[in-house]
Amino acid sequence: MGNADLLKLSQWLSPGFPVSAYAYSHGLEAEIAAGRVRDGAGLELWVAAVLAAGAGRNDAILMLAARQGAASAEALGDLAAALAGSRERLEETQAQGRALAETLAALGVGDGVARPYPVVLGLAARGLALPDPVVAALYLQSLAGALVSAAVRFVPLGQSEGQRVLQSLHLVIEDMAGVACAAGLEGIGTAVFGADLAAMEHEGLEVRIFRT
Repeated sequence: MGNADLLKLSQWLSPGFPVSAYAYSHGLEAEIAAGRVRDGAGLELWVAAVLAAGAGRNDAILMLAARQGAASAEALGDLAAALAGSRERLEETQAQGRALAETLAALGVGDGVARPYPVVLGLAARGLALPDPVVAALYLQSLAGALVSAAVRFVPLGQSEGQRVLQSLHLVIEDMAGVACAAGLEGIGTAVFGADLAAMEHEGLEVRIFRT
């Protein structure tokens, strides 16, 4: 495993990479506004569920399928769009995927075609000499970090509490990276109905600071 490729992936998944990850809460803003997530403990449970049985799991599987060429990019893009549980979740994965594709193309990576975020990332990661579990774990860590950051700003939580929550999710991230590697496309499925409903509820919020 080369450090150069690890640095590339870390750059693509960093909060500073221009995909506007800071603008999306995945429905978490609605949960916080309704008082269903109000502290670090509640946040940890919510993010863990998304990682283990929601978009975290599915997107990691889709990302690895794109990396491995398990299906065409077009078919995987269609599947990723179909799996979005609401209008805003579809907007989230498409907008971030478009921004990722455009920025990577400017760096000489990929074809610049707009596809859902995990598919674009998986296609780009084909050229990295990194094990699948490492790629999946860093992807899930990035998702968890974005959600925790949203809660730090909106609950609000202190920065130290946010980092404690993120650290406590490391075991879930490691476990789900292994699950994603073993599952394959036939293992896709979700069971986080509360998070899906929150993403739909967010569409009707009168005052909001996140796009989703």
